[in-house]
Amino acid sequence: MAYIDEKQAYDLRNVEVLEEDILINITGESVTRCCIVPKHFLPARVNQHVSIIRPAKEKAHHKYVFYYLQSTKAKLNSLAEIGCTRRALTKVMLENFSILLPPLPEQRAIASVLSSLDDKINLLHRQNKTLEAMAETLFRQWFVEEADERWEEATLEKVITVKGGTTPSTKIPDFWDGDIHWSSPRDLSNHNSIFLFDTERKITQKGLAEIGSGLLPRGTVLLSSRAPIGYLAIADIPVAINQGYIGIVCDKNISNYFMYLWCKSNMETIENAGNGSVFQEISKSNFKSLRIRIPIESILRDFDESILPLFEKIKTNKKQARNIEKLRDTLLPKLMSGEVRVEI
Repeated sequence: MAYIDEKQAYDLRNVEVLEEDILINITGESVTRCCIVPKHFLPARVNQHVSIIRPAKEKAHHKYVFYYLQSTKAKLNSLAEIGCTRRALTKVMLENFSILLPPLPEQRAIASVLSSLDDKINLLHRQNKTLEAMAETLFRQWFVEEADERWEEATLEKVITVKGGTTPSTKIPDFWDGDIHWSSPRDLSNHNSIFLFDTERKITQKGLAEIGSGLLPRGTVLLSSRAPIGYLAIADIPVAINQGYIGIVCDKNISNYFMYLWCKSNMETIENAGNGSVFQEISKSNFKSLRIRIPIESILRDFDESILPLFEKIKTNKKQARNIEKLRDTLLPKLMSGEVRVEI
C-alpha cells in the first residue's frame, strides 16, 4: 500500500473508494484482476490503473457482481485492447459489459455459497501462515538463539546437493505439453504455500533429455536465484527446473524442512551473495560456498520430529484448500449462467 496526505486525498476525491466497491485492474499483465474493498483499508483512493465498480444496491449485490466478473475473466480479457506496450480495458468497455442479474435474493444466495467457500479457503491459508511462523520461531530458538559454538562450521555443499536447470527450446514442439512437471520461478510469483503441487508448464521425455539436472526428486527445495532472488518452495512432485532456480536436494544429513527454514532465516545473506549489473543473481557456486553451522545429528533428528507435524498440517490444509478452490471454480460459471440454481 502507498499512502497520501489529506491534500492529495482531497485532490483525488473523484476516485474515492467506498465500502463494498469492487476494484478491477484495467492495465498490464494482471488486467481483470479484481477484489472487493476491505473495510479496514478505508479511506482510500485509486490510481489510473484501477477502475471502481459501484453496484446500484437496489439492482445488484456487490459480492454477486464480484463473482460474476471472476467468472467472465476470459471474456474481459478478450476485450482488452492490444496497445503498443500493454493490454488494457477502458471505462467504456466496462460500462457496456453485459451482466446477468437474477433477482436480488437469488444474487445474495449465490454470493453466500461462493463466499462461504472463499472464507474456508482463507481460513486454511491463515492457519498455514500461523503454522509456518511457529516453525520459523522454533528454528530461531534451536539454531540461532541457542546455537552451540562447538558445532562444526562448513560450506553448504557439504550438507546438500545443488542442482541447476535449463529451458528446453520453445521452438521445438516435441519438447513441450507432455506429462512431466517443469517449473520456472513464475510458478512461485503468486504462490501462497510452502509446497509446490503443480506447474504451469509440462515437458516431454525429449524435453527432459535437454536438461542436464534431469528430474529432481519430490522434496527438493526450490530457491529462485534471480529476478528476484528468494522465491522459496518445497516440491511435492518430481520436477525439472529452469535456469532461474537453485535446486536444493537434501540427500545428506540435512532435511528439506530444516533447509527450507535455514534459507528463510538467512535470506538476507543469500541475497547479499548475489551479483549482477542488470539484475541480482546468485550463482550455484556462490550459494554452495555459503557457510552453515551444522548441529549434531541427534539435535537435527529431534528438531525434525518437532516440526514434522507442523509441515504435515500445512500440506494437508493446502490440499484441502486446493480441493475447495476446484469446487468453487467448477460452481462459479454454473451458478452465474443459471445452470445451477440456489434455493432461496
